Amino acid sequence: MRPRVAIITGASSGIGRASAVRLSSEGWIVVLSARREKELAETATLCPGETLSILGDISKEEDIITLFERTMVRYGRLDLLFNNAGLSGESEPLDSLTLANFMNVMNVNVTASVLCAREAFKIFKKQSPPGGRIINNGSLSATTPRPEAAAYTISKHAISGLTKSIALDGRPFNITATQIDVGNAATAMFSAHDDVKGTLQADGSLKQEPSMEVSHVANAVAHIASLPNEVTLLEMTIMATGMPFVGRG
Repeated sequence: MRPRVAIITGASSGIGRASAVRLSSEGWIVVLSARREKELAETATLCPGETLSILGDISKEEDIITLFERTMVRYGRLDLLFNNAGLSGESEPLDSLTLANFMNVMNVNVTASVLCAREAFKIFKKQSPPGGRIINNGSLSATTPRPEAAAYTISKHAISGLTKSIALDGRPFNITATQIDVGNAATAMFSAHDDVKGTLQADGSLKQEPSMEVSHVANAVAHIASLPNEVTLLEMTIMATGMPFVGRG
């Protein structure tokens, strides 16, 4: 059986790093993409299997194209794209939202994910046998927003549209798509907004929220990746049981 090849964006830390290590442990060849060279190299050293690290900024179309071109030159095939890279942006009321903040979030969370999906889709259609899987990192905010997070919420709603479009347009080519909506995982991104003061709730209070180990997210990604392309898991939500999400606030 030939090795399966996966591209993971945002692989330098957090969910991206944990997922890379988990997939590598299951025999995947993992192509690691991120902007931070030192952290990307650290991820590669943690992976027990073969990796290819490609430094780049996915907010730049030319870097995305290079990522997929170098992957194909090296391996000649792609089986999985994990659109993981993203940022939360600044917390601010809608009437204070700056265009710069909004576009920064949209460029990373939406435009980059769309362009990565586009390049993967091209490969999936042409390769023999055709097919492949795209996992998009959504968020609980794709269903229920947090207060003062309009830019992030809008971006993750857009990921829902991207996921369904991939699943629909990919049907004839055995291309599948999954949106994994992740709650509070114990990463640097979560720690940054749930500091000693806690996280802003819908009723205006600040509360520290439960989180889960990032390994549980990586396990979920590995499970989705293990499914045959004839099977689509369209949406998955994974979160700490005690999170204020179902009836948030």
